[in-house]
Amino acid sequence: MTSRKTAEQLPLAFGHDPATGRDDLLIAEPVNAAVAMIDAWPHWPSPVVIIAGPVGSGKSHLAAIWREKAAAETIEARAGAGAEEAAEHGPVLIEDADRNGFDDRTLFHIINNVRQNGHTLLITSRLWPMSWPVDLPDLRSRLKAATVVEIGEPDDELLSQVIVKLFADRQLFVDDRLVAYIVARMERSLEAAQTLVERLDRLALARGSRITRALAQEVLGEMVGGDESAS
Repeated sequence: MTSRKTAEQLPLAFGHDPATGRDDLLIAEPVNAAVAMIDAWPHWPSPVVIIAGPVGSGKSHLAAIWREKAAAETIEARAGAGAEEAAEHGPVLIEDADRNGFDDRTLFHIINNVRQNGHTLLITSRLWPMSWPVDLPDLRSRLKAATVVEIGEPDDELLSQVIVKLFADRQLFVDDRLVAYIVARMERSLEAAQTLVERLDRLALARGSRITRALAQEVLGEMVGGDESAS
């Protein structure tokens, strides 16, 4: 059985009271650069750092760690929201910039205020900033000067650790051989891992069953729409 200590060492922030402190991070290849950047604060290569990565890759966990470490204020880059003023007084955080949207001029002034007052700005996003819908040339120029750190797609090791953590967050502990079986057959994404664990947990509860290989095979078959009977 896999220990909870190992299971909690991941940069994720899903439901069921997950561990989200700095000591709960796994240093794995896809997240190494992002973790190193958070650890390096305040000695960043530029005042603005953007962490880009897929859904469920740990951006929110890393942002939460940095926000506490830097005593940063979470802001939204929208006109009249007080974000520009906040950037004058200390470190600031903008989460999910590509999904939540932003006002070009407000974000431009936030970045300028951060730079002029010697503060720092962390932005999280699913997409690299060059893919954001930016119309203001001055803002695009500022974004080009930012340090962008990518969280890569998960490898087998990270997917295995994710599966273990997601089960552990639900007080469920599964055999390593079952985890390996799941990882070898699932979609290669952390979002898929979350969906799979949720479905397995729900199905096991409905049937009053343990989480077994047969149950995993059934859920995997539903998710990929194929036959998962092969060993």
